[in-house]
Amino acid sequence: MKAMLLSRQAPVEEAPLELVEMAVPEPREDEILIRILTCGICHTDLHTVEGDLPLHKSPVIPGHQIVGVVEKRGARVESLGLGERVGVAWLHWTCGKCRYCLRGDENLCENARFTGWDADGGYAEFAVVPAHFSYPLPEGLSAVEVAPLLCAGIVGFRALKLSEVLPGETLAMYGFGASAHVNIQIALGRGCRVIVFSRSAEHRRLARDLGATWAGTIEEKPPLRPERAVIFAPAGPLVRHALELVDKGGTVALASIHMTPVPELNYETHLYNEKRLRSVTAATRQDGVELLREAAAVPVRTRTEVFSLTDANRALWLLKESKINGAGVLEPGSQSPTVKDR
Repeated sequence: MKAMLLSRQAPVEEAPLELVEMAVPEPREDEILIRILTCGICHTDLHTVEGDLPLHKSPVIPGHQIVGVVEKRGARVESLGLGERVGVAWLHWTCGKCRYCLRGDENLCENARFTGWDADGGYAEFAVVPAHFSYPLPEGLSAVEVAPLLCAGIVGFRALKLSEVLPGETLAMYGFGASAHVNIQIALGRGCRVIVFSRSAEHRRLARDLGATWAGTIEEKPPLRPERAVIFAPAGPLVRHALELVDKGGTVALASIHMTPVPELNYETHLYNEKRLRSVTAATRQDGVELLREAAAVPVRTRTEVFSLTDANRALWLLKESKINGAGVLEPGSQSPTVKDR
């Protein structure tokens, strides 16, 4: 199979992902082999490639928003049929035995493994995953439309839950990439008002097109004071802005696995009046089930830009530069003229 392999971490401008030829992996007894149709690209992929996150596996195939069809099943897999379309997200495996798993917080599992970080991911033609950590997918959405739901959607949905935003309240969103453009549709479907902060004029325009009450930059004053906020951009200084902005008793949720340093907070300015700051580590499988169900009901429509598998380095660069309006998705397709054997 062909795959984009990361052997050395480096800025995406140096094109660290290499197109290689690898053997198709064999599923173990509790795993499935998936023929990949699409794989969304994510800021976490960017952090892995560039070295913001240390490599847990080297070399590794990044990618954790996978849509594919079941090609082969391990001996103990009965829940999924050959040819069935499934999705794979960031959470690859949990032990089910630690205190966090036992109390229902599998996203905090002490032994968790993550797709595209601890195990090879979706920047390839095939992948193997534990059957119980894959999602049957709703009908009516193409593989390209579904892919951004599987991390951008799920993790943003988890942050939306932690923000505790209620129907009729105002939610502030910071950053308007793949995750925010999915979850604004969820929030609006629940009857919330949404205001958006983004540096990108194109992203602000998309936010307004999708129903935002207001979209501007952090230098501008919004017309509404939000009760809740979700920070999608991995920029620590936004935490201070959001905590100052939300109303008394408000909550700010952070949707990134990695952020730049958060500046010092002042208790009276940023945390007094029972304001809360929450972080998202990962999402649970139940979050994924709920998100896919709600996305189908709204229905959520993702805006996507499609790239060939071999164009992964350029796609990540465009993501880094905030030049993808909506979500970027890789499709196994056109191939580089030079393929390295691995």
